Amino acid sequence: MLKNTSNPYIAMTNRLHHLFILYCILLISILFYSCSNNENDIITAEDIKVLPIINVDSIFINLDDKAIDKKVASIDKIFSNLKKKTGFNGTVLYAEQGRIVYNKAWGYRNLSKRKDDLQVNDLFQLSSVSKMFTAEAIMILKNDGLIDYDTDIRAYIPEFPYEGITTRLLLNHRSGLSRYESLADAEWPDRKKPFFNEDMIEYYVKYHPNPYFKPDKRFHYCNVNYALLASIIERVSGMSFADYMKVKIFEPLGMSNSYIYELDPNTNVSTYIEGIVQGYYMDRRRPLQAQNEYLNGVKGDKMMISNTEDMFKFWTAIDYGLLLPDSLQNEAFEPGTPDSKKRKDNYGFGWRISSKYPGCYYHYGWWKAYRSFFIRNDINDRTIIVLTNTNKGPNSDHFWKIINDNSIKLPEASVNISYWKTKKGLCFPYSSYQQREV
Repeated sequence: MLKNTSNPYIAMTNRLHHLFILYCILLISILFYSCSNNENDIITAEDIKVLPIINVDSIFINLDDKAIDKKVASIDKIFSNLKKKTGFNGTVLYAEQGRIVYNKAWGYRNLSKRKDDLQVNDLFQLSSVSKMFTAEAIMILKNDGLIDYDTDIRAYIPEFPYEGITTRLLLNHRSGLSRYESLADAEWPDRKKPFFNEDMIEYYVKYHPNPYFKPDKRFHYCNVNYALLASIIERVSGMSFADYMKVKIFEPLGMSNSYIYELDPNTNVSTYIEGIVQGYYMDRRRPLQAQNEYLNGVKGDKMMISNTEDMFKFWTAIDYGLLLPDSLQNEAFEPGTPDSKKRKDNYGFGWRISSKYPGCYYHYGWWKAYRSFFIRNDINDRTIIVLTNTNKGPNSDHFWKIINDNSIKLPEASVNISYWKTKKGLCFPYSSYQQREV
């Protein structure tokens, strides 16, 4: 699934203009000189490594205007119809062959008054799509030798009262644990006070709710699994979950618009989540703005804030093996449930695995008044990301239609995106595809 990063250069296609080739040669020559102007600072073949496109300020290369224009028009028509029929309100990013083809916002930030147009860089609560990021963080801990997938999680959370639950079972949703939401709704005394991951663990210890089934008996999607994974990250790393995600994922990948939302433990739950697009419940008369709530203190299963562009950076990093070795990263896309034939789709580490469309991985999210969609067609190198701030809207069938549409195929995007590692640090000659205006 992952791209081969052993070759220092991605082959340039015949479609690239001679002028651009000369430009790249000139750019790389200049940057190479700036990086290694010391005669003792020798660059070897081992120092060269391929990097993905994670820089937005880049050079646009027009490979095939007609094909791209047709693709853009096709996608735009779908969302235009969805806007008319369902009132679609959100942002959309579509990428194919390594470049962003479509990036557009539809609707309003203020739905009740229908004002303040949404922008493509606006921030949303990702809901359960947050889980793919939590899983990646766990895999980084594994790669660092700090956890083992098949060790009982009581090695990391000693007070946890259930036996036989491993990190792998949490990742695959096979723990059998019951919902923390039901437990909190029944027992938490003050809904104005936030309920956090540590409170969740304390309540499982105190009330010991009956599991749905014994560990590893079957699959059952349940938010508690990924909330516990966030707690494991905190216990093992000695950092807050928010800080760990920032240091290990967001900052290295240049995801400057992404963070983990944290409620203040010393104050009442604020009315709204500030700094992001507000969510709305679609009432018959008028949209009702959703308020913040006490369960938003639980992280790992939700509560990541981001936008479409940052999310695409994340996938690009996965695809090029920036965060993890290929052998470890590929485990995220392996079915976690042996009896997969009895299920429509399977589940890996933070990713659903489509049975209908081979080579497709995805995750949806819904939490209160936010819905999110991330679908990846790995065979055809296509990605679609849709973020909305309403509790109702189009179903995912429309997005699957886009991701699997073979009527308009785009040529492969091939550019040199290498960097040189020297004794003094890293020097990056960037050349990639700039976002196309829609």
